[in-house]
Amino acid sequence: MKEQSERPSPAAPRFNFQIPKGLVWFIGIVVVAAVLFSVARQFWYFEIIEYDQVGIAVESGQIKEIVQPGVAFDVGLFVQLVKVKTSSVAITVDDPELITLDKQRIGLQVTADVFRPKEPDIVVANYSRYKSIYSDDQFLRERMQAFTLQAMKVCVGDKKFDDAIIGQGRDVLRTCIDEELSQLAEPLGLEVRNVAVPQVTISPEVQAALDAIVQSRLATEKAKQDADKAKQEAAAQQAIEEGRIRVEQSKLQEEARQQATLQDLKRQQLEAQLAVIEQERVNAQAELELTKVQQQVAAEQAKVDLAKETALALLYAEHPEYLYLQIALANASAIKDTDKLIFTQEGVFPNLIFSNGALPTFNIPQ
Repeated sequence: MKEQSERPSPAAPRFNFQIPKGLVWFIGIVVVAAVLFSVARQFWYFEIIEYDQVGIAVESGQIKEIVQPGVAFDVGLFVQLVKVKTSSVAITVDDPELITLDKQRIGLQVTADVFRPKEPDIVVANYSRYKSIYSDDQFLRERMQAFTLQAMKVCVGDKKFDDAIIGQGRDVLRTCIDEELSQLAEPLGLEVRNVAVPQVTISPEVQAALDAIVQSRLATEKAKQDADKAKQEAAAQQAIEEGRIRVEQSKLQEEARQQATLQDLKRQQLEAQLAVIEQERVNAQAELELTKVQQQVAAEQAKVDLAKETALALLYAEHPEYLYLQIALANASAIKDTDKLIFTQEGVFPNLIFSNGALPTFNIPQ
């Protein structure tokens, strides 16, 4: 057994792995190419600048020019193109502990959009000092957050509690923060837009006190409104009663006016009737006078006619020949031009001769 334990154990198998020389050469060539490309990138660039970017062309550590959106390329000693984003960078800042002028605590949330400059002179003047802010959104947000917190403290600290959170005061607070924030960002060449205060928070104790104040104010307003309503209803009722009285008065006045008008019309009618009666009386009196005159004239005329007839009768009686003359004249005037006289002998019947025979006409009186 001892001899078996002292027997040497068989040697472990060996693995002989060799990297292919071709792979080694390939890796070496890739590394050398990468190094050469990295070194060569110091002497040229070819970039596309998007519409929301501007390019800063740097040569030997100095700003050469500001390149607008499009294709940009250059060859030189240590040339480089830095792209600066000009579209908005949104920021949201919360501060739960702000003290108002009257020692009240409130919390604010402020949102805004920040824009980096695209004007060449502003970019050139500020890029070297604020390179990290111009090239990195996170650095920009951190700096603007600090500016916003400062603006919030300044604006809230200058206002009382009611002026900061109630009604139109919130818009005044937003304008203050906008102005303060713009003043802080302007030296960096940044522009701040669309500042808003979407949320104002207060402690539960203050909220409860405000609710109580609001309820008390609502109760007071309701009592005032009820009093005003009662006054208005009383005034309305009084106005209705006054209106009814005025209507009644107007009706009475109108009836009196109409009665007066009717009486005046009746008076005018009676006056007109009296005038007609008076005129009829005058006319009747005139007709009576006229009748009397006509009777007198008729009587005189009758006397004249009677005197004429009496004179003729006396003339006829005293001179019969004059009567025969008048008879002859009357007979002569009775004969017309178309009349025919037939003279026959006594005892002879006159006949008219027509085409159909002789016809007797009349007897001649004996």
